[in-house]
Amino acid sequence: MTTPVIVLVGPPGAGKSTIGALLAERLGTGYRDTDADIEETAGKPIPEIFVDEGEPHFRELERQAVRTAVAEHPGVLALGGGAVMDPGTRALLKGLPVVFLDVELADAVHRVGLDAPRPLLAVNPRKRWRELMEARRPLYTEVARAVVATGGRTPAEVADAVLEVLRLSPAPTTDTTDSPQ
Repeated sequence: MTTPVIVLVGPPGAGKSTIGALLAERLGTGYRDTDADIEETAGKPIPEIFVDEGEPHFRELERQAVRTAVAEHPGVLALGGGAVMDPGTRALLKGLPVVFLDVELADAVHRVGLDAPRPLLAVNPRKRWRELMEARRPLYTEVARAVVATGGRTPAEVADAVLEVLRLSPAPTTDTTDSPQ
């Protein structure tokens, strides 16, 4: 069975997509986002899934997407913010190199504005984000091998911190600027 080299978890605005893509580039591997997998499977954006079929249907799609990605993807994997709510998903993540990207509300607001189309944050987004974090923080820390705070850091600095806590080295780069002619 192939498993991801890194799994990123965290709330909306933590930077999972940005950091995941950067890590994949640095490690010379692929990047996969289960939210993108869900949208591809459903043929529509996540907010529409919530409106048309409801949250329980979305969560089932999410469970399937995580199971498939963990089994198939050898690169960097980013999970949707609520994926850790499912006990089966948490069990699946045991023993994997999971990193919780921890973000404070002010940074999340700055990064995503919290006015983006996020169905669980549609009404009173700041209050709802705090409630989600109260419920999810213990689950993020439960599945994580390491926690990386993202506050006040650039994406490059967060990526460096993730590689450091997991003791991973970036892929060697080929520098042709000093090559003999």
